Amino acid sequence: QVQLVESGGGLVQAGGSLRLSCAASGGTFSNYVTGWFRQAPGKEREYVARMSQSGGVTSYADSVKGRFIISRDNAKNTVYLQMNSLKPEETAVYYCAVGVAWRTVPSAYRNWGQGTQVTVSS
Repeated sequence: QVQLVESGGGLVQAGGSLRLSCAASGGTFSNYVTGWFRQAPGKEREYVARMSQSGGVTSYADSVKGRFIISRDNAKNTVYLQMNSLKPEETAVYYCAVGVAWRTVPSAYRNWGQGTQVTVSS
């Protein structure tokens, strides 16, 4: 059972950047599709980005395309989400998750981290 731990969240001004990390134990990202999701208070969890098992294919939600980058360091068994030009409406708890299907719905992902809070001030 792979376990995931996110880190790197915090408070940033609008227009700023943050890099989130997701470290895995008990498994390797190369066996899974890895996804980043976020959930704001009172809202449903929404898809942000995903990476294929090989790491060679990435995909992004339209709202973050061109500003966010998902990447992976196999040696550290860690996946990253570089977030640039952040907006106040992107304040949320950010989660990483792994699954076996190339999908964007949260239900397709079987293991989740605890989340890391990102707050973007205006």
